[in-house]
Amino acid sequence: MNMKQNKMMNNLPNMLTLGRIACVPLVLVLLFSDSRQSGFWAATIFSVACVTDWLDGYLARKWGIVTVMGKFLDPLADKLIVVAALIMMIPLGRVPAWAVFLIIARDTLIGGLRSVASSEGIVIAASDLGKYKTILQMVAIIALLLHYDYYWLFGLRWELFHVDMHFVGTVFFYASLALTLWSGGDYLIKFFRVLKR
Repeated sequence: MNMKQNKMMNNLPNMLTLGRIACVPLVLVLLFSDSRQSGFWAATIFSVACVTDWLDGYLARKWGIVTVMGKFLDPLADKLIVVAALIMMIPLGRVPAWAVFLIIARDTLIGGLRSVASSEGIVIAASDLGKYKTILQMVAIIALLLHYDYYWLFGLRWELFHVDMHFVGTVFFYASLALTLWSGGDYLIKFFRVLKR
């Protein structure tokens, strides 16, 4: 590895991204158990990964060190940890297999179309739907990983409220699924419109 490649790999944003990839096996192992403790720690690790997802992008843009390696690793890390969490929650009965299939199929299709568009020099602007989908999806997964009933402190007087995390996660999951399909359809329409020009 030459000096340029070594510098590229060792910058902080890329290290954060690699750290996010390293979180994947931890989430996988924890989700072999359906216990409250395993779900809590899986949710904690996933939450940290979500924070690093925002942080590495912010630092890369702020410091002007957006790299080819970073552009490759960042979406890869996102997909790996999201898909890992969703697939492992299927046998636990927290998400339906057909919905997870639709999410993976959509991402695979759009990823393929983006590669084709890029190879042809076509630029298709991403809509905000994808950003909203990602936010809802992350909230959904964290809540579904927690799964059990929890008591949270809310309000000015810090009152205890009972929250069914599985219900909360399910609501956000189906909302994110709707946006996943909507944003995928939106990209498809834009792609074929560009092809007709």
